Amino acid sequence: MQPVAVHWWALALRGLVAIICGIISFAAPGAALALLVALFGAYALVDGVFAIVSTFRAIKGHSRWVPFLLEGIAGIVAGIITFLAPAITFAFLLLVVAFWAIVTGILEIVAAIRMRRHLPGEWFLLLTGVLSIVFGLIVLWRPLVGALAITIWLGAYLLLAGILLLALAFRLRGLREIAAATA
Repeated sequence: MQPVAVHWWALALRGLVAIICGIISFAAPGAALALLVALFGAYALVDGVFAIVSTFRAIKGHSRWVPFLLEGIAGIVAGIITFLAPAITFAFLLLVVAFWAIVTGILEIVAAIRMRRHLPGEWFLLLTGVLSIVFGLIVLWRPLVGALAITIWLGAYLLLAGILLLALAFRLRGLREIAAATA
């Protein structure tokens, strides 16, 4: 069984955190941009930690862990920058969000491609990566649409990414249960 399938819960937690942050973004779209900065910082930091936890749990089982480690580091760095320099982050939030989404998307696509022979359902991760890149490019392309629009875009992105990560996690859990039943 793939080590990633054993630790399906880490992907599920990432998905749940994304969904919760997405719901908060929709529930309070008119909130101050400072709230959006804090939401993004919290999500990027927690997502990065869970990506690194997944990496170290899977590191022994296969050599396809590097993209997950880099993704985790990118998330943690983005989260730390957000909390250490909120005024700067406030001014450059769009660039930080766009950079993080594009890097995360590229690394998710790389991970999905490297895992396609070993993981049925890798297309969930591939689709999450494409969604991340598209979101990042939209943010770069239309930076002046305002904080409200960014809040809505971020909320939509987080909800969709969360749903896709949960779908992959539950597919992995199913593989784990099948492997346990046949063992």
